Amino acid sequence: MLNALEVFTTVVVGLMVGVEFSVAFVMNRIFDALPEDSGQLGRAHGGRMLGAVMPVWYITSLVLSAVWAIAGRHHDGTGLVVIAGALLILSVVMSILLLVPINNRGKTWTPENRPEDWKEQMNRWDRYHYVRVAVIIAAFTLLVAALA
Repeated sequence: MLNALEVFTTVVVGLMVGVEFSVAFVMNRIFDALPEDSGQLGRAHGGRMLGAVMPVWYITSLVLSAVWAIAGRHHDGTGLVVIAGALLILSVVMSILLLVPINNRGKTWTPENRPEDWKEQMNRWDRYHYVRVAVIIAAFTLLVAALA
């Protein structure tokens, strides 16, 4: 049963990392290359769509990691799982304090109501997001290492 939990947790976190990596290095590049207001509209829609899904995914990943750490506390690799969980906590805190406030503003913007500094705010979101992606990649890597 523990093996199934370990694999399931690793897959859930891995898929989350893939989505966030894609947002950072694929989707936002595509949006930035679109003509006129299309990129801003795409980011707003992405903010609404992923803003509804990702909090559940982050918390689920964290809870699964905690359950793995508790259930496997007498097994090798538990320390790696605990560190991965701490990194996932950091990613949630970063999200709440840094990314969500910008996302909550950006998802309501249209070409008619966006602030003059909207590109600067999106660039700030991108910078924070790159750091968050690095944090969750590190967490995923530790979970994979704990499987070995």
